[in-house]
Amino acid sequence: MQPQPKHFKDRYHAGQMLAEALMEYAYRSDVIVIGLPRDGMPTAFEVARKLHARLDIVVVRKLGVPGWEKIAMGAIASGGVRILEDDVMLRESITPQEVRASTLWHMEELHRLELKYRGHAGAPDVEGKTVIIVDDGIATGMTIHSAVRALRPQDPAAIIICAPTASRDGCERMRPLVDAIVALMIPDEFDSIGRWYESFNQTSDDEVRRLLDEAREHADRLPTEDMQQEKSDIPTPVFSH
Repeated sequence: MQPQPKHFKDRYHAGQMLAEALMEYAYRSDVIVIGLPRDGMPTAFEVARKLHARLDIVVVRKLGVPGWEKIAMGAIASGGVRILEDDVMLRESITPQEVRASTLWHMEELHRLELKYRGHAGAPDVEGKTVIIVDDGIATGMTIHSAVRALRPQDPAAIIICAPTASRDGCERMRPLVDAIVALMIPDEFDSIGRWYESFNQTSDDEVRRLLDEAREHADRLPTEDMQQEKSDIPTPVFSH
């Protein structure tokens, strides 16, 4: 069997394609795009650029199983949010002490990254806004779930989560928690996010900061209340509600 071809050149290319499915949100002053670091930021940057929307960040950290860090037992996010996977913790016999130690370590790292990326701690102000949360892919949904929980208490007008590719299980898990889901591909055999990219190199802290700085430099050119929404042909998302 021939291997399935890759669908995105890199995260920037994926963001350009994803933006085409979100053009109904272009030129709207109430829209804010939120990227998830590190690897979701190039995709989010391209979405915000195409939509002429503000770009900000919610810092999210996965909590890995001790000794098997690639396996997530939970996640934390800006604003003190933490979610845990009870079935993983039970299966791996993870103790409360191990959870606490991992949480404290990652909270310190999260705080450091908030200061590096945003200059201050905490989640962005999204009250009354239409929030578009962007990642480079949705696997279990845990990471983006923690970002949603970080922002929901501020009472945004709507939360839409978006990714170039997503697993069906991850989408089903997130459906009750958000107003809409937009994904360009939801393959039957998801495997991993990296499978759908030709280039899947890690994004550096410096690149994240550069993208945020560039977005802030263009903030004064963004839409105001009296601007008309740009008209565009809007591709139908694979999965939304």
